[in-house]
Amino acid sequence: MKVTRVSAFEIYKALSAENPSQNQEKDAPNVKREENGLHVSKKSRRTKRKHNKIKVLKVLPKDVLSKMKSAKQEGVHKPNIGVKEVLNCSGTERTDGRHHKGKILKEKKAKVEQDAAETVTSLPTKLPGSAKPLVGPALETVFEELGKIQNSKERAAKLFQWFISPISAKKFFSEIWEKKPALIRRHNPDYYKGLFSTAEFDRILRDNDVQYGVNLDVTSYSNGERETHNPPGRALPFNVWDFYKNGCSLRMLNPQAFSVTVWNVLSILQEQFGSMAGANVYLTPADTQGFAPHYDDIEAFVVQLEGKKHWRVYNPRTKEEVLPQVSSPNFSQDEIGEPILEVVLEAGDLLYFPRGFIHQGDCLSDTHSLHITISSFQKNSWGDLLDKLLPAALQIAIEEDVEFRQGLPLDYLSYMGVQNSEKDDPRRTDFTEKLQGLIKKLAKFAPVDAAVDQKAKDFLHDCLPPVLTEEEKATSVFGVPTRWEDGDARDVAVQINGKTKIRLLRKGVARYLYNSLPNNLFLETTSLKVSPA
Repeated sequence: MKVTRVSAFEIYKALSAENPSQNQEKDAPNVKREENGLHVSKKSRRTKRKHNKIKVLKVLPKDVLSKMKSAKQEGVHKPNIGVKEVLNCSGTERTDGRHHKGKILKEKKAKVEQDAAETVTSLPTKLPGSAKPLVGPALETVFEELGKIQNSKERAAKLFQWFISPISAKKFFSEIWEKKPALIRRHNPDYYKGLFSTAEFDRILRDNDVQYGVNLDVTSYSNGERETHNPPGRALPFNVWDFYKNGCSLRMLNPQAFSVTVWNVLSILQEQFGSMAGANVYLTPADTQGFAPHYDDIEAFVVQLEGKKHWRVYNPRTKEEVLPQVSSPNFSQDEIGEPILEVVLEAGDLLYFPRGFIHQGDCLSDTHSLHITISSFQKNSWGDLLDKLLPAALQIAIEEDVEFRQGLPLDYLSYMGVQNSEKDDPRRTDFTEKLQGLIKKLAKFAPVDAAVDQKAKDFLHDCLPPVLTEEEKATSVFGVPTRWEDGDARDVAVQINGKTKIRLLRKGVARYLYNSLPNNLFLETTSLKVSPA
């Protein structure tokens, strides 16, 4: 009997063809998506590249063209030529064999230079191999040094500085944070070694109950269509790697639930941000893409761990999409314009972009890509604080000020509302001025500290518990000598009294709140959580 092998991916595609609506990506705006890439057929990609190449060659100077030619001969997929190099042309454009003065070109050049100066921050862009490697301490060494620091805020600041080195944290938060993308090139593939790897990805699949849709997504993006290929149940290595071999991207949604190292990094960094830190890991096969262009509602740090990935980042399309509250749906290429930053990330590099900046990433043809995106600052804006503050202020105002309890005019429905919005009625002016006065008066009833405490309570609820050092374990409940011995439980008595000194292991692990009950102390006592990032 002749046996024909059919892969899990082929079976899944056959079943999906019967009900295609199940595996199409639903673009709910509050669903987190962090990385993506555009994928088109090889034929259309070649046609598009040829067309773009013709347009670019019309304006590029000879020195830039020579760099591109040299890079191509050396096998470099996309030479990293800076914006200034590309724009440093003569202002003359060749079209249909005729020369024209570059008035329009100069105007475009000035605008792009201005946009680049206002939007993009990066280290000097050089061709691969021309920069010295940026050497830093290994992650294991960093953890050893952090273990010697008792103040957890200082510990967080030190880890973050290593994370974004050589940019200083002061410069990052004053000039870059929430404002513009930043690219850090290190030319050192081992800089983030030990954070996560494909070997650990495989170990997690083998040793843990990884569930499709909860811990792992299988995705693809081809010919403008974004699909999720998640079967039900556990993600077994045989099925997962079969999907991967058939060109699907793998997104591990909460690596901190399986990797102590990722958990440790996030639990420390969350004190730097004052907001929950989350992570996703993305493994992409060579010459494929898994996600469509979109923007997110988080501050994103893309850390390249293995291989390479080609990234394009775009400005927010409108003012309303700057620092958005929710993530976007998937976009088509026609909706996003031209990228303000285009780069190939290599192992050891870091790319940061604020929420609202559209991005897409595709894998090169010669290697896979593994990166981890660390994210934070979801729903941590002034507006989110006011969302807690204003309802409380209004309730207090109604209780304490009779003006807020006075009745509305008897006939206000006859001149207010959308159907009356174009009426020239003086009563409308009086009504609006009265309401505006009450809104201004509302500020003096605002319980600012109580609202901040509610944000703090949310943070303590959402954040990850700390990973304890050996010294911390020895001085905590994990170090007590309670045990089972000789048929009985020994040393169960609590060795603590009124004079016992207690040290909180982390600066933000407990917070005093006033919430109608005296001496209300809110503690973080929950177990390890799975982040939705």
